[in-house]
Amino acid sequence: MKPGAFLVRHIAASPEETMAIGEKIAAGLGPGSVVALRGGLGAGKTCLVKGIARGLGIREELTSPTYTIVSEYAAGPLSFYHIDAYRLGGDEDFQALGGDEYVYGRGIAVIEWSDRIPASIPRSALAVSISILEDGRRRIEVEEP
Repeated sequence: MKPGAFLVRHIAASPEETMAIGEKIAAGLGPGSVVALRGGLGAGKTCLVKGIARGLGIREELTSPTYTIVSEYAAGPLSFYHIDAYRLGGDEDFQALGGDEYVYGRGIAVIEWSDRIPASIPRSALAVSISILEDGRRRIEVEEP
């Protein structure tokens, strides 16, 4: 955890609870916000992103942009960028895609597998880690800078 950061822990027992936590996260986002997600395969990252999108008023069905890398949606007057860095080779690949436009623009960017592009994540990003507990529930830790 970064010095001076604020950490909030949640436990989600279902996909709907994970989405509800995403909606709560969305309430604190605005122009230029970046959410950096970490968690293993099947941890619930995309489910959380769906909740964030729902909280921003996006009604389109979100799917993981694993192969397209970036999906863009309209969140009112803002653009919402759902980014999946899983298939990227690192920061250089992200920069080649125009990554700075997504993370330093006026839209809202949510990045799955953010740990694959660490140098591209702004220091002001909201860091969210998701892990699967032994009983199948999800621990969602939200670190605010």
